[in-house]
Amino acid sequence: MGMPLPSGVLPPGLLERLSVLHPGARVLSVTRLGTGDANATGGTAKGLGYGRPIRVVLEADEGLFDLVLHTAQPDGFGHDRRSDRVAEMLLAWDTFGAIPRHVRATDVGMIDGSGTLISLANTGEAYLLSRWAEGTPYALDLRRVSREGRASDEDVRRARALATLLGEIHAGHGSQPLAYTRAWRDLVGSGEGIAGIADGYSAEDAEVPGAPPGRIEAIESACLGWRHRHRHRADRLRRTHGDFHPFNVLFHGADPVLLDTSRGSEGEPADDVACMAINFLFFGLEHRASWESGLGRLWREFFDAYQVARSDPGLYDVIAPFFAWRGLVVSSPAWYPHMSAADRDRILRFVERVLAAERFDPAMGPEAMR
Repeated sequence: MGMPLPSGVLPPGLLERLSVLHPGARVLSVTRLGTGDANATGGTAKGLGYGRPIRVVLEADEGLFDLVLHTAQPDGFGHDRRSDRVAEMLLAWDTFGAIPRHVRATDVGMIDGSGTLISLANTGEAYLLSRWAEGTPYALDLRRVSREGRASDEDVRRARALATLLGEIHAGHGSQPLAYTRAWRDLVGSGEGIAGIADGYSAEDAEVPGAPPGRIEAIESACLGWRHRHRHRADRLRRTHGDFHPFNVLFHGADPVLLDTSRGSEGEPADDVACMAINFLFFGLEHRASWESGLGRLWREFFDAYQVARSDPGLYDVIAPFFAWRGLVVSSPAWYPHMSAADRDRILRFVERVLAAERFDPAMGPEAMR
């Protein structure tokens, strides 16, 4: 079941934390636990466990305490990011007491760089502080260009600046091949990805105009095929922003400032390109007649400038399902409840067209404006 270990294998701060939870206690034994399957052989023998538990037996004035210290390690099953492992521990704390006859959780927290245990047991929701950035969302530029039907030279400069910034971001390599597979899995299966957004179309009893259930199911199914074809192309792994849309870009003068990087900040570069590009189509829906001299011009400049900043011939081979994801977002009845059925149909027809093609061609975009 386990092997005895010296107490020195424990994080230095554990004894201090245990003295708070159990004043006056002393460690009697420390044992590293296995999978519970140490003597099994053959095909049913378990070879992997998610945790690295250590059993700690304490003696205090009020008796013996038999505890298990749980820590987690990175793996390829959704625990590769530190945030995944933190979430796993907090979920255990929230749920162990809800199951009849389940072992009780007595503390949860973080281990800092010095080995000190910082308890989170009596805390609630998480928080994050960031710096304030001056500027206006790029979405306001896109609304203005669509309304006025003309992209100025300054608008072109900004579109090219965004493409150049993406080239700079994508010049950085990712951490490990697993991160690329993870990016494709999250694209299709996560709550913020295609599966979660697709579920938003069926959240109401009434059918969504322009997006009957069968249509959304077909798009989701097609994206799954794209994942299986491309998820192992880890040579394409790059640093990414992860949510590069016009509400996460501020302009204060000529230079953009970015907000809210997401999804581990690494993955497939096509994600960032599609995330911004779909918005040229989306914001152009209300004034389609002005597409050619307005947002259509920015659409072309953006793609051209990206290939200048970072030549990527393979981009158009993999971008289709990322367009599908972002197209489902901007067509979503949850996110944009006032979109007309005709405009939702235009975006989804664009999505279906790019998913059906072997390779994306930027010329497919203007078809959605007709």
